[in-house]
Amino acid sequence: MPRTDNVPAYTMRQLAAFVAVAETGTISGAAERLHLSQSALSAAVTDLEKALKAQLCVRRRARGVQLTPTGEAVLSRARTLLQQAGELQADASGAGGVVAGPIAVGCYPALGPTILPAMLYSFTAEYPRASVEFREDTQNRLRTELEGGELDVAIVYDLELSPEWRTVPLMTREPMVVLGAEHPLAGVDGPVRLADLAEHPMVLLDAPPSTHHAMDVCRGAGFAPRVAYRTANFETARAFVGRGLGWTLLLQRPRVDVTYEGLPVVVKPIAEPKPPSVTVVVAWHQGATLSRAARAFIRFVSTNAGDADPA
Repeated sequence: MPRTDNVPAYTMRQLAAFVAVAETGTISGAAERLHLSQSALSAAVTDLEKALKAQLCVRRRARGVQLTPTGEAVLSRARTLLQQAGELQADASGAGGVVAGPIAVGCYPALGPTILPAMLYSFTAEYPRASVEFREDTQNRLRTELEGGELDVAIVYDLELSPEWRTVPLMTREPMVVLGAEHPLAGVDGPVRLADLAEHPMVLLDAPPSTHHAMDVCRGAGFAPRVAYRTANFETARAFVGRGLGWTLLLQRPRVDVTYEGLPVVVKPIAEPKPPSVTVVVAWHQGATLSRAARAFIRFVSTNAGDADPA
């Protein structure tokens, strides 16, 4: 029977071999992952290149495999096709309703220690056959990883979002001032005027987009802060504040107002005019074909976000 024009000349096994090579970086690593001989694995990748009439990777002895620009472009679509093929098989076998398999979740660092543990605990308890691969990173890197197909979804603030992302809101956050217990304004009743902190040193959470957000909030209050220290770590900022090295502006608040050293910090709301609240969202690339597990994750966290909220 002649081959129909729209039937591809490549196979799922060839795609799986190529994806394994791309993800492990070596023929040997890919062969071990797929339980194939190195010669069979290499032949599968070669056959895929012949079918696509394009070179997908460059094999360098003792230096692994490097994808060509065409290979980088093919990788994302190959992952999508393999995912869809797996779901088709599950549906046909009667296992289509089961949420199973890996989900790659990215998270902005300040959200990692505050809302993510309860969120992942509850999700994996509800769907024990799903496995979450988790990574923290800056929003710029999360964007690259979402667009490259390395991540399925990301938990981030709705600040400086890519126009190519789709989002579902989870919870809102009000900017707050964090002071050391000995700070002159720590004992003031009620909210703190940001302008009263203009002459006091600041510890800046220097991890975009929080960096720009904090500076914008201060500018909105009529001053440029005196930044004494910068850190990309949420807990380090709190620790510096606890030691009296400055005040900081944060969106996340742990359940206990003490640092790792056991020193107290004082959290104050901001007096009028208040800066706008910020929404925490689950985001994914609009061009992505999400797996059943990733779709279930989005539904679950959007429905149960309150259970993960430490505020």
